[in-house]
Amino acid sequence: MLKGKLKLPAPDKVRRVFPDRLGSLVAAFDEKGNEIEGSEFEFESGEELEPIQPGGIGFHRESDDDGDEAIDDGDKERKIRQRPNRDYVTPVSVLKSMSEEEKRSDLEYEISQREINLEKLQRIASTGIPDGGGLRATAWKLLLGYLPSSHDLWDKQLKESRHKYANLKEDLLRNPSEHIWKEYEEISSTKREDNDVDGPLRRHEISHEDHPLSLGKASLWSQYFQYTEIVEQIDRDLQRTHPDLPFFSGESSLSRKNREAMKNILLLFAKLNPEIRYVQGMNEVLAPIYYVFSTDPDKQNAANVEADSFSCFVRILGDSVDHFCQHLDNSSSGILATLSRLSDLLKVNDEQLWHHLEFRTKVKPQFYAFRWITLLLTQEFKFESILRIWDTLLSNPFGVQDMLLRICCAMLLCVKSKLLSGDFVANLKLLQHYPDDINIEYLLQVAKDISPDTSYYCLSP
Repeated sequence: MLKGKLKLPAPDKVRRVFPDRLGSLVAAFDEKGNEIEGSEFEFESGEELEPIQPGGIGFHRESDDDGDEAIDDGDKERKIRQRPNRDYVTPVSVLKSMSEEEKRSDLEYEISQREINLEKLQRIASTGIPDGGGLRATAWKLLLGYLPSSHDLWDKQLKESRHKYANLKEDLLRNPSEHIWKEYEEISSTKREDNDVDGPLRRHEISHEDHPLSLGKASLWSQYFQYTEIVEQIDRDLQRTHPDLPFFSGESSLSRKNREAMKNILLLFAKLNPEIRYVQGMNEVLAPIYYVFSTDPDKQNAANVEADSFSCFVRILGDSVDHFCQHLDNSSSGILATLSRLSDLLKVNDEQLWHHLEFRTKVKPQFYAFRWITLLLTQEFKFESILRIWDTLLSNPFGVQDMLLRICCAMLLCVKSKLLSGDFVANLKLLQHYPDDINIEYLLQVAKDISPDTSYYCLSP
């Protein structure tokens, strides 16, 4: 038994999980990866629309001896609090949660305040946000830092962000023929104003770089066709996104419109971040955000769901973007380091289960948790459960990754008895097809209660 108590530093104030500056998320890049100069839109330092540089969002360790959690006198020599049985078939005994009506009332009151108390909002939202009324959409925007805590600044912030998205879309997603034709119309209009005399029609001369068959690097068409393969991959993935939900799948006008908007978001992200581009699975991370914002009853918000979803998608990726970069797999912020942290966390909280998985059955986290972590659990549960889990993920004052690892660890603890009785094949099958009848509220309570990791990781400033 290891000695000592693992501590989570007590915050002096509520940490901004999603700071305004997310390293290098979303700047104006052209398709060659060069910064766009002379663009009609500019980004000031600190705004939410900035580019990603892989590895730019680092993690650093913090330790604080003042953050000790209280333990019983008789347990001082024990490293963790023991839980005899966390299997999901065990009767659930957790603190009584607030009723839906109480939570709805508290959230509506908090969101209506002129200055919103983010710490209180985090506490309420972490217990689950009631469906309906647009509460979840507004709360997520606040928790992600897309909306400022000052209610008076909301209109200005939304107007600026939506305008920037429209400019980005106009500049980077428009078909080159539309771009060339608009440029020609502007030139023709200027000439007519300078010389208002009727004359013979003239054939518009197309430069070599503007020709669709041009292979030049500066050609708009060449740059456009570079992303054809990515567009096809995005289309295929969107067709497979939650196929059981008519909102995403099928050939209805609604589902087609939603997939088209999501394709715009993912393609724009790929063009703005040429070192990362699009990685399969990003569609799954976008889906909950786009769905929640689409169901906002506020007409103005619903009309701008694409722009709002893009900004929040960028923010939530800011906490885990290095997981999508294969060349960073072995770095301190890469996926292998995160999987190692999960293994350490399990060892801290249940060494018996950790030893059984690591040495007896040799079921490594790489075999099952890679998808859990990179896709933020969006493939492991029913959609309504995903939304509930994300309420807790986004509400964690120490960041999405901290709570994500706790939930992943809790998922193992909640099926402990099955894992201890299983071999390699049985355990791998169980973890790759996690039970969908798990009690989500109990799972999240276990995640909140487990002992923290040996170190505290947070976003570098």
